[in-house]
Amino acid sequence: MIKKSDNGAVVVLSGGQDSTTCLYWALQRFSDVRTVTFDYGQRHRIELDCAARIAAEVGVAHQQLPLDSLSALGGNSLTDAGIAVGSEPAAEGELPNSFVPGRNLLFLTLAAAYAWQFEINDLVTGVAQTDYSGYPDCRQNTLDALQQTLRLGMEREFVIHTPLMNLSKKETVLLAQSIGALEALALTHTCYNGARPPCGQCPACVLRAKGFEEAGIADPLLAA
Repeated sequence: MIKKSDNGAVVVLSGGQDSTTCLYWALQRFSDVRTVTFDYGQRHRIELDCAARIAAEVGVAHQQLPLDSLSALGGNSLTDAGIAVGSEPAAEGELPNSFVPGRNLLFLTLAAAYAWQFEINDLVTGVAQTDYSGYPDCRQNTLDALQQTLRLGMEREFVIHTPLMNLSKKETVLLAQSIGALEALALTHTCYNGARPPCGQCPACVLRAKGFEEAGIADPLLAA
């Protein structure tokens, strides 16, 4: 049995599989859990509704913040409708066209600013460097550097928790099962093309399907 801390935590909740698993992870460990999500002009905007619904399902405070500068910058398939989501892995040394430069850095900086108002030091995010699709802002060294920057810049002892950092998608599915998050994954959204039911072809769908298949567990989203 995990002893729950009296501290609060802010979970960056995208409405996807990983962040939802992290929300349930946080609920086991912190007394006051809040969620924050970002409207950055993403193509798959259904995830915003999913995040709000998931937060309501578990009864935590939820805040949606605007971040439309990422959409204005464009240049990637998640914010620019003129760029098709790549169906093949990026070539070695290149980033996939779904990479949104600075996204996780901005998310966590704003999450910290939100947490600061409530005297909360603990931030939780679902990034992972094992199955991270080549995104450099999902790596441990990036998060370590950002944590130090947030501490210095806001004079608060922030801790960035990354429960999935070294887990494969299979291990993430098994973690979700062990902490009671599996049923909630039916409410999540992963598809880069914004399709529901998911397209099954984009890199996010393929990675999700691979994780459930290797774990030997049916995806609740497909069952729903």
